[in-house]
Amino acid sequence: MLIDTHSHIYEPEFDADRDQALERCRQAEVELLMLPAIDGESYERMFDLARAYPQMVRPMMGLHPTSVNENPHWQQDLERVEAYLQQPPEGISRFWGVGEIGLDLYWSSDYREQQIEAFRAQVEMSLRYDLPIVVHTRNAWEDMCSVMEGYAGRGVRGIFHAFSDDVQSYERLKKCGDFLFGIGGVVTFKKSKLAPVVEQMVLQDIVLETDCPYLTPAPHRGERNESSYVKYICAKVAELKGVDYQTVAAQTTANAKRIFNL
Repeated sequence: MLIDTHSHIYEPEFDADRDQALERCRQAEVELLMLPAIDGESYERMFDLARAYPQMVRPMMGLHPTSVNENPHWQQDLERVEAYLQQPPEGISRFWGVGEIGLDLYWSSDYREQQIEAFRAQVEMSLRYDLPIVVHTRNAWEDMCSVMEGYAGRGVRGIFHAFSDDVQSYERLKKCGDFLFGIGGVVTFKKSKLAPVVEQMVLQDIVLETDCPYLTPAPHRGERNESSYVKYICAKVAELKGVDYQTVAAQTTANAKRIFNL
């Protein structure tokens, strides 16, 4: 069985065939989907899906870094995140992580300090509520490593979602806490710079993810991504690590269950 540790299947791209996409997950032996939050515009969509499929999906709560940009109310939005962590909405038993949080300087570096402040605030929430963090990083790996090194020894745990940096960052971040690394569709791309990094990673440090509807793996690149496609990522990791598919499936599922306390 597989776990997609990062699925946005609650997004509008799936409105026409969400039930069918979830059935394709079952057929592909994808047993659980972890749902990272984005911001207040999509929370209710995520809640509705979690209520409809309580055995198959697990929601998280957080404020995405790009939702800090050009947002004069981001501090109030963080208060809302913590309010939900304290008291989940009706029909939601609990949240399983603080995410999707992090740093994203791809679109603009003008909000770097605000993003760092929002990220740190949510890491502190993860410590208060004893939850893993799910961390988005884009064009900000050095900043991310520097911020996380300040948490070394404090018991922070979680996943660096869509890991895409080098072996040096992997080794630096491992020293900061109990961290796993989300490997997604990028690893299947031709001439992927991530593939040689994965070859050097320890399988016990890896979880699988799709980030659907984004970052679609080969052979479906250019199409909408979906959680059932995590099987292609599993197969590619098995190829890179020189082990069979079942070994990768079993280990990455065990890794995900451990970090999320499933």
